[in-house]
Amino acid sequence: MKSPLLSLPGAVPAEGADEGVAAHYGDIFREQRELVAGRAFTDLSHRGVVTVTGPDRLAWLHLLLTQHVSALPPGQATEALILSPNGHVEHALYLVDDGTTSWAHVEPGTQGALIEYLERMKFMYRVEIADATAEFAVVYLPAGSAAEAVGAAAVRELPYGRDLFLPRAELAEQAEAFGSPAGSWAYEALRIEAHRPRLGFETDHRTIPHEVDWLGTAVHLNKGCYRGQETVARVHNLGKPPRRLVFLHLDGTEEVLPPHGAEVRLAAEPGGGRALGFVTSSARHHELGPIALALVKRNVPVDAVLLAGTVPAGQEVVVAP
Repeated sequence: MKSPLLSLPGAVPAEGADEGVAAHYGDIFREQRELVAGRAFTDLSHRGVVTVTGPDRLAWLHLLLTQHVSALPPGQATEALILSPNGHVEHALYLVDDGTTSWAHVEPGTQGALIEYLERMKFMYRVEIADATAEFAVVYLPAGSAAEAVGAAAVRELPYGRDLFLPRAELAEQAEAFGSPAGSWAYEALRIEAHRPRLGFETDHRTIPHEVDWLGTAVHLNKGCYRGQETVARVHNLGKPPRRLVFLHLDGTEEVLPPHGAEVRLAAEPGGGRALGFVTSSARHHELGPIALALVKRNVPVDAVLLAGTVPAGQEVVVAP
C-alpha cells in the first residue's frame, strides 16, 4: 500500500519489508536528529492494522497471547506475541485498547496470516476481527513531540514516543502538523540503537522470545496457559536460550553495511572460522556511526571481536549468555 507521503519533497521510496513508505527525504542524519529532538515524525502507514471488537475481546486475546491483557486498561500500550506450539515466535502485535476496540499494528503483510489464525480460534467467544489496514494508517511521533493527535482513532503511548492510528484518508493532511518527515532508515537506526527486536529481522523460524529480549516487553511470565508457554517457562526456569541478541559497533571505515543474513564469525580465527550467527539489522547512526544487531550462538565470548560479513565489529551484550 503506497503512502501519499511519498509525494513529499525529497522522498526516496524504501525497498523490501518497508516498501510503500519513504526510506529517507534526502538527509538521513538530520532526520535522525530531528526525531531525537521530537521535531519529526515517521510514516509507518505500510504496517498492517488489525482490530478486535466485542465484549469478550480482552479475555479471549488473553488466552492466545504471551502478554497479560485480560484487564488491560483503556489507553495502556503493550506488546504481545503469538507462538507456535513449540514456542517459536510467529507474530508480534503492538497493542492498545480504547475501551471498546483492541487495536494492533503488525509487520507489513503479516496481518492476513494473523487474522486467519485468530478466526480459527474464535469458537464461541463474542469477538469480531477485522483487517483495518485499508482504513487506518500508523504514524510514529517521538518522545518530546508537541504535535497533537487530533483525529487519531487510537494512540499507543510509549516511553520513546507515540503510535497513532489515523484514518488513512486524512494521513496527508494530518501529517502537515507533525513536524518534518523522517524516513524508515532514521526510524530503524534509532530502533537498532535501542535494541528493539523486529519480527522477520531479529527473528527466524526457530526464534524463541528469550533470544531477542522479548521477555521484558512482550511476555508475562506469571499468566495462565497459552500456546508455546511450556517452552517459555522451561527455558526461563531451567536453562538458557541457544542464541542471544547482540549489539554491534561496526568498523566505520567500511563503506557497505552488512545486510540482513550476513554471517557472523570470530575475527581472530583464520578466514573467520565457522559461522556463529547472522546480522539481523544494520544502519548508519547519526552519533554512533554504523551499527547492527545480530543473533549469535550463546557461547560466543562477550568480549570477542566479530566479523559481520566482512566488517569487523565490537559487541555489546543485549541478552546475557
